Amino acid sequence: MLDYSLLLAVLAGIGLLLFLILYVKIQAFLALLIASIAVGLMAGMPGLEIIRSVQTGMGNTLGFIAIVVGLGAMFGAMLEHSGGVQALAAAILGSLGEKRASWALMATGFLVAIPVFFDVGFVILVPIAYALQKKTGKSLLLYGIPLLAGLAITHAFIPPTPGPVAVADILGADLGWVIMVGALVGLPAAVVSGPLFGRYIARRIVAIAPGLPESGQPPLRLPSAGLIGGLVGLPLLLILLNTLLNSPLSTSWPFGSGLRNSMALLGHPFMALILANLLAWYLLGVRKGYSRKALLDISARSLAPAGLIILITGAGGVFKEILTATGAGKMLAEVMTDWGLSALLFSFVTAAAIRIMQGSSTVAMITAAGMTAAFLEGTAYSEFHKALLVISIASGATILSHVNDSGFWLVSKYFGLSEQQTLRSWTVMTSLIALCGLGGVLLLSLLFT
Repeated sequence: MLDYSLLLAVLAGIGLLLFLILYVKIQAFLALLIASIAVGLMAGMPGLEIIRSVQTGMGNTLGFIAIVVGLGAMFGAMLEHSGGVQALAAAILGSLGEKRASWALMATGFLVAIPVFFDVGFVILVPIAYALQKKTGKSLLLYGIPLLAGLAITHAFIPPTPGPVAVADILGADLGWVIMVGALVGLPAAVVSGPLFGRYIARRIVAIAPGLPESGQPPLRLPSAGLIGGLVGLPLLLILLNTLLNSPLSTSWPFGSGLRNSMALLGHPFMALILANLLAWYLLGVRKGYSRKALLDISARSLAPAGLIILITGAGGVFKEILTATGAGKMLAEVMTDWGLSALLFSFVTAAAIRIMQGSSTVAMITAAGMTAAFLEGTAYSEFHKALLVISIASGATILSHVNDSGFWLVSKYFGLSEQQTLRSWTVMTSLIALCGLGGVLLLSLLFT
């Protein structure tokens, strides 16, 4: 039976969260904590129980997230500072050629965003799009949109980027399954929203690359693209092998418990990322002549943005814990079931609504994950279906980036677009990603149910 007072508490909490972020301009970490406590108080939870739920939600979430996000940030920083990102981009462009440059940039963005944050990868790679535009005389969007699509999709869909890692942890999903589902759904979405849409919009909006000042710096001696590809692929391969070897799919395979146990250690995200960091530290740092102090500085600087993501994610875990403790998640599940709304659609719509209203995809993903986790409380979902839910949330949190999203202004500034042109290009592209992502998730759900 619907408890209107509990429903009102949840809606009021979400409204307070949006008010604090949008109007008062309070940092999302603090806003999530305040909204969580407010929901608990309005739902009638005793004060001490609310505080315990805050501690439990934060602790349970950060036990996994803090390590993965921190290790991922350091690994990405080493690739960035060594020139590995540029080496990978040059190799892909060289192999596919100028005629397929838009496809090459999509592939580059897709791979680069695995270890590197979206905005960092964009700033590093956008000069390649500039150079191609100046050489061909075609619209910058022909090359920029595929690059953005590749970056945005991997950033939202494929661990160890922080968003899907956080959502997977809150929902209790296996990262190996999330990587597989993210790739299956993300690649078609990248094709549609990248090269195909890029070709369409480039005929309608002519964007010219700005002039770039000479840096005066000597050219960086880049590492080999094969080395960078191997370093990026290593943690993903180890995580996927662990998932396969320790899943019901491999019960008939002739592997002993010793191999499975070893793979469980090496393929855990902690160990996989530690190994990738050590190899990057040596192969891209020590062997390239970096001093130990320089390597330490690179690692230390990379953890500053990671710290904010970790705290916001922990606060999202608190929101989930409060919704579960109050029984709001169970009530929402019953209401959505009565309305005929599946968990996949519920997670997508929730993430999309929060994303559109307040702009941040990270806040949308984490808040929607908390509500979906409470929604799933007491139900049995396979690892595959949990991974589908992660990608459904990621899709919803990507939709309709507009003027309240920092990414909107980043694209507008670097591509020299007006607000209207950015809405017609970047905003439509993010919406295509979201809708293709949802379509892919629903299709996989139908095929493998």
